[in-house]
Amino acid sequence: MLEKVSILKLITFLYASSLISYVNPSVFLVKDTYFIYSKKAHIIERTIYAITTPNILLAISLNDVTFSVKEIAYLHGGWKIPIYKVNYKGKEIAVYQTLIGAAGTAGLLEETIAIGGKKFIFFGSCGTLEKEISRGHFVIPNEAYRDEGVSYHYAPSSDYIKVKNADKLANVFKKLQVPYVTGKTWTTDALYRETKGNMMLRKQEGCIVVDMECSAITAIAEFRNVDTYQFFYGADTLDGEEWQSRGMLETEKTASELYYLELAFKIAKEI
Repeated sequence: MLEKVSILKLITFLYASSLISYVNPSVFLVKDTYFIYSKKAHIIERTIYAITTPNILLAISLNDVTFSVKEIAYLHGGWKIPIYKVNYKGKEIAVYQTLIGAAGTAGLLEETIAIGGKKFIFFGSCGTLEKEISRGHFVIPNEAYRDEGVSYHYAPSSDYIKVKNADKLANVFKKLQVPYVTGKTWTTDALYRETKGNMMLRKQEGCIVVDMECSAITAIAEFRNVDTYQFFYGADTLDGEEWQSRGMLETEKTASELYYLELAFKIAKEI
């Protein structure tokens, strides 16, 4: 009986801790570790596409539209990560390349919020759990399975979290006449531990893709009261007897990636 009571107390303590830990104040904040720049970015849009030329004006051409890019600040991610200001058809947009994974993405997101970011577009590749989702096809996640550690520091414990602004982003895709599918994503920290068993469990729950940041981004956005918009494009697939890369390992930048980047710019003009 004593053992059962002790276990019950432990479970109750762990449950209570999970409910209140995310609302406790931090020991230190971004402002304590980061020098705030005098020129703040109004709207920060994150892209997986890298603009790597630092400290100078340069011209980027997307579908015969040329515009200037200027570095306005930088983030800390183990090394200097520039933030660029882009003027896309009259819309000023800040762009930076985030890190892979929830923890790195969370740190950079916190920093961009601290220097003025209010609206964020996150996009990048995802693994598919349904092979019918072809390479390059767009997915708008509406719920994310929280198989990472970051989100539990920002939101109450739960298996899934509803993805912020999924419906609004879907309406923008419709307006732009861009085909897409919606569904649940499985957000995991462990790229190399996406086991067959876990994949099948997530599929049974309705997940159609797997990613490494979505649930964390959503939890931070709710906690910090900022707007985030997330979409993926299909890459590799886990749906089959063997994993299929479907070109995921190609490192050369392609016309498709420029298309994804310009799509993010078009979305920025709509939100």
